[in-house]
Amino acid sequence: MIAHLRGRLFAKQPTRIIVDVNGVGYDVAVPLSTFYGIGEPGADIALRIHTHVREDALLLYGFATVLEQELFERLIGISGIGPKVALAVLSGIEPKELVRAVERGDVARLTAIPGVGKKTSERMVLELKDRLPRTPLSEAAADGVAEPPLVREDVLSALINLGYHRPLAEKAVDAAVRATPDGSFERTLKQALKEVAK
Repeated sequence: MIAHLRGRLFAKQPTRIIVDVNGVGYDVAVPLSTFYGIGEPGADIALRIHTHVREDALLLYGFATVLEQELFERLIGISGIGPKVALAVLSGIEPKELVRAVERGDVARLTAIPGVGKKTSERMVLELKDRLPRTPLSEAAADGVAEPPLVREDVLSALINLGYHRPLAEKAVDAAVRATPDGSFERTLKQALKEVAK
């Protein structure tokens, strides 16, 4: 089973990329949350991989963070949710927001994800509630505190994947988190990219 790929980004389109590892191109399906942080063709890339084996195919699903991969693997463990739907879920809602929606039993928010109906949303809440990954988000939520660490780590990982040196990336991310304290991943990443361009 392939569990990790490190190489160069050969080509990309939303939800599908090709990673060149020593001359071999791996076709990897990715959620939009990963797609937005991976840089342009030619950039170095490292992804966590879930290998899905079917009778007629060997499919690779790639993720930038542990949380994305854990959520994906828990989603496909739910009856009636296959890899395509799980990918659509992660593309339609940020991972930390998915965790929040499931914890709150927010069926309306989950049903707003394209391709997810009411029954699927109810099943997700029912089956995921006690099986969510423990994240800084869950622990912070238990204390009634907001959770920037998760966004910070995701944005930092995105900048490093884009080729920025870690010390520069860390400074930019810290400045971006201060500038957008309640910012989403996309907003914080855009702000961080402005910071590194200064």
